[in-house]
This record gives sequence, structure tokens and C-alpha cells, in this order.
Amino acid sequence: MKDKKIREVAITALMAALIFIATFLIKIPNPATGGYSHMGDCMIFLAVVLLGRKNGSLAASIGGALSDLLAGAPVWILPTLIIKYIMAFIMGTIIKAQPESKKLQITGAAVGGLFQIVAYTLVKILLWGFTTALLSVPNISIQTLTGIVLFGVLSAVLSGTLNKFMNRKGI
Repeated sequence: MKDKKIREVAITALMAALIFIATFLIKIPNPATGGYSHMGDCMIFLAVVLLGRKNGSLAASIGGALSDLLAGAPVWILPTLIIKYIMAFIMGTIIKAQPESKKLQITGAAVGGLFQIVAYTLVKILLWGFTTALLSVPNISIQTLTGIVLFGVLSAVLSGTLNKFMNRKGI
């Protein structure tokens, strides 16, 4: 039991690190908001498939918030922590009954991604006002859609490996 818990924590931490790297290192700046688009959402969706709803959500929130912290964007740490957790949790809830279902995975990523778009836009309205927030919607939409598409491609390419990982006992 103890080994299983240690392995679970280690794999969750590894996925949080991968989410951080994909978010922090691959940045496409958005001059309208001072923010950026990134590839972290793809890794978040992958984390949910690999780790399940609870640990995938933890990895998503930690990896995303750590990126904001180290990027020097402290105002975004708490919103990211909450939004990424809920986005991943939504996907995890949708795929819980059949985590191997590619259709449910994409549906879960899309619904979670839609939540993310709305949630970040609401936070931006509070921080910067309606006009600036509205101008950022295409950017976050492209980021989210790109994350879903890349997740779909990566998931298809790694399908056999992912299924073996998901079906292993003790993970």
C-alpha cells in the first residue's frame, strides 16, 4: 500500500513538472493582455487520462500555478490553481466511466477547455475590464483548441503505451 502511494505521488509530481515545462517554456506572447499562449493544456489532458480525475487535477493546478509563479505573474497564481484544477476535474468526471474512450477524452477536454475559456475571461474582466478581456478570448480559445488537438494526436500516437500504463496494477 505504501509503495503504491509513493508511486502515485511521484507520477503526479512528474506530470506536474511536465505541465509546468510545457506551459513555461513554450510561450506565444499576447500583447493585448501581456499574457501568453502555451502547450500546457495538452499535457493537462494527458495527465487526466493517465492519472485520473483527482491526481490529474492536482498535477494540472500545481504545474500551471508554478508556471505563473516563476513567470513573474503572481496575480494569476490563484486563478490558475483553481481554473486548471476544475478544467481537469471536469474532463476527469466525463471520462471516469470509460477512461479509454477516445470520444469521451476529447469531449472531456473540450468541455473542460470551454470552462477554462469562460473562467479566465471572467477573471480578466475583473482585472482589466470587459474590452481587454474580450480581446483575449481568441487567444485563450486558440490555446485551448491547440491543446485539445495536440492531446488528440499525442493520445493516438501513444495509444498502446497509454493503455498499458492505465491498465497496470498499482498505479
